[in-house]
Amino acid sequence: MRRLLILLLFPTLLYAQSENWVENGSFEDYLFLPRRIEALGVLSAVEAWYQPTGGSADYYHVAAGRECGIPANKLGYQPAYDGRAYCGIYCSKDVYREYLQSELVRPLEAGRTYRLSFYVSLSEYSNVAVATLGALFSAERVTDTAKGILMHRTSAQLAPGVVQTVSSFYQPQVQNAASRRLDSTQRWQRVSGEFVAEGGERFITLGNFCAASQSNVGEADSLTGLLAGAYYYIDSVTLLCLDCVAEPPTQEETAAPSYAVGDVVVLNDLYFDFDKSVILQQSYQTLKQLLDLLNRYPKMRIEIQGHTDSKGSASYNRRLSERRAKAVVDYLIGKGVNPRRLQYKGYGDTQPIATNSTEEGRATNRRVAFIIQSM
Repeated sequence: MRRLLILLLFPTLLYAQSENWVENGSFEDYLFLPRRIEALGVLSAVEAWYQPTGGSADYYHVAAGRECGIPANKLGYQPAYDGRAYCGIYCSKDVYREYLQSELVRPLEAGRTYRLSFYVSLSEYSNVAVATLGALFSAERVTDTAKGILMHRTSAQLAPGVVQTVSSFYQPQVQNAASRRLDSTQRWQRVSGEFVAEGGERFITLGNFCAASQSNVGEADSLTGLLAGAYYYIDSVTLLCLDCVAEPPTQEETAAPSYAVGDVVVLNDLYFDFDKSVILQQSYQTLKQLLDLLNRYPKMRIEIQGHTDSKGSASYNRRLSERRAKAVVDYLIGKGVNPRRLQYKGYGDTQPIATNSTEEGRATNRRVAFIIQSM
């Protein structure tokens, strides 16, 4: 009898105070090198990072195309602070903002003190500079399909059929002082701060969370004004725990997960572009866990299985599920996994694990899993 495993569980790792809790903090690892800046694009080239709103953040690398190169690129000129890459975001106008988001190596621990630092450099093509760049740590993903300032929105039902949405500003745990305008185009300026975690924060979001009127917007002599707003390059994001103690692991933590031939493991938090087979960067931690598993068991062979809900024709669902399964296989091969260890198949809507009569059930059925074929 096949066992259905819903989560990938790995032993808790020990950590040191010098460990960076941010994945790919200098943006060196990438899936592909961009060729141009897309005005309405989606940040998908850099590993572990993505844009949480409709504002299109940008990725730069010394080996990328001319518009996305380093030090010269379409939006300015700046050598990297660390390594060969960095990202860029707009941070001034309320009607248009860009942000960067990533899932942390592990959730923050309640009561522990953390120090965050990252470096910014203002593009000389900007027409203004701002001060209040910062970082928000949250237990859940902070997302918004809009392109403006990222706001916290809550909805309440006032009466049958009457729903009111209330918007409020996020309060980032780390924020550059409003009095210190980040206006250097020649050097990198450090944004840093310490905070005590509430516990369970899993995501970091970088950007400007203040309204323009509270951001100390101002001009600088070095700016050319070619860009309508303040555009910042961002590099070297580091989060350290100042008082974490690497305690001896418990027996439960050190026990290796039990896997057997025939086990089916559902890959939670694996995201695709709507109605497509493009893997979104929000899936990084899940893919990393799967890659770690295959590296831990070098003889393991698996079949990646794609599944859909019942919406759409049977033939379309099968093709879509197969393309999504293949996308996972292609990712693993690109990370060095031997192709002979991997197979893929699309099952469409033929193997539901929940009802298709509710949205929650359909969401459960839209999944990618793998079955262990041999160990």
